[in-house]
Amino acid sequence: MKKSVNVITFSLLVFTGSILTSCQSDSKKMENAQENVQEAKQDLNEAKQDANAEAQKIADAEAWKVFKTEANEKIRTNDERISELKVKMKKSGKVMDSVYEKKINNLEEKNNELRAKLDAYDKNQSNWEAFKTEFNHDMDELGNAFNDLTVDNKK
Repeated sequence: MKKSVNVITFSLLVFTGSILTSCQSDSKKMENAQENVQEAKQDLNEAKQDANAEAQKIADAEAWKVFKTEANEKIRTNDERISELKVKMKKSGKVMDSVYEKKINNLEEKNNELRAKLDAYDKNQSNWEAFKTEFNHDMDELGNAFNDLTVDNKK
């Protein structure tokens, strides 16, 4: 009997303690609800950012594939133009001026540097937009150098 009284007393104490600790004022419940809403909004924003970042990575990967294909084609075309210039230089009966030969070698070197830059980025992709801008600028400069080489400024 004493044991059952102790169990009942203990149960009443636990029950009373849980009721007292679980009773919160309306303002406290409102604060907790607002905190929960804020946390849910923050989680939603983080999930959106993660989804956007993943979509950007996928878009960048596709853009990289297209860009790489186009850049390799331009580099291959430049190789052909350089080969043609070298053949033209050798076929002409006159001795080409050493400046012209140096310019052709310089073009070949720049073209090889662009190929190396493209391969290096492929292995270590970092800032896509900056790389794309710089690479296109360098490719345009090389194209202008080809055009300048074929123009005869001597009059």
